[in-house]
Amino acid sequence: MSPLPYAIDSPAPRAAGRVGLRVIAPRDANRLRELLTQNRAWLEPWEASYPGGGNAVPGSAPLRPMIRQLRRQQRAGQSISFVMTLDGAVVGQLSVSDISGGALRSASIGYWVSRHAAGQNITPTAVAMAVDLCFAELRLHRIEICIRPENAASLRVVEKLGMRFEGRRSHYIYIDGGWRDHDSFAVTVEDVPEGMLARWESRGGMLPTSRAQ
Repeated sequence: MSPLPYAIDSPAPRAAGRVGLRVIAPRDANRLRELLTQNRAWLEPWEASYPGGGNAVPGSAPLRPMIRQLRRQQRAGQSISFVMTLDGAVVGQLSVSDISGGALRSASIGYWVSRHAAGQNITPTAVAMAVDLCFAELRLHRIEICIRPENAASLRVVEKLGMRFEGRRSHYIYIDGGWRDHDSFAVTVEDVPEGMLARWESRGGMLPTSRAQ
C-alpha cells in the first residue's frame, strides 16, 4: 500500500536548459554501471554501506534487477528514482525516498553526479526540479536532504538553493567504515511559493553553458 492516499504515476521528464530529470529506466543500467565504476574513488566516501560489510560495491553487478526493484518501490509509493542528464546524456542519479503520507507528507532527496559533470550546476538544477515535482505532483509538504558535514560539494547544493539548516544528526548513517554525522537541510511548500526552480534562478542559478564531452 502506498504511504500516500493516491497512486504515484511516473512523472513526465523535466528539463531546465540543458539539464534533464526523468524516471530511471532499464535502458539506463549500462550507463549507470559505467559511471559508478569510473567514479569509485569520487563517490565511495559518501556512499551508505552495511555495518560489517555484505553489500555489493556499486557498479560491480548488473543494475537491471536493481532498477526493476526501484520501479516496484515507485509503484508502491515508497520512492521515485531519477537519472540526471546533461544534453540528454546520463550523468548521475537522484532519488526521492522515505515518502510519508498522513499528517507528515514528507520525503528525503539524495543524489550523486559523475565527477566529469560536477561543478556545472547540474545537481542544484535537478534537485530544484525534483522539489517542485514533489510539491506540485506528489502534494508533499516538506523535503529534507541530509549531508555529511565533510561533503563540501554536496553542501554547496543546498546552500545554492537556500535550504534551511535544521541541525546535526549524530552518528546518523553508516558510511565508509563508520557511523557518520549528517547535517539536515529542509524546505517546505510555504518557503517557495514561487517554486524551487524559480528561487534557484532568482538567486543567480546558472545552467551549464559548455557542451558535455
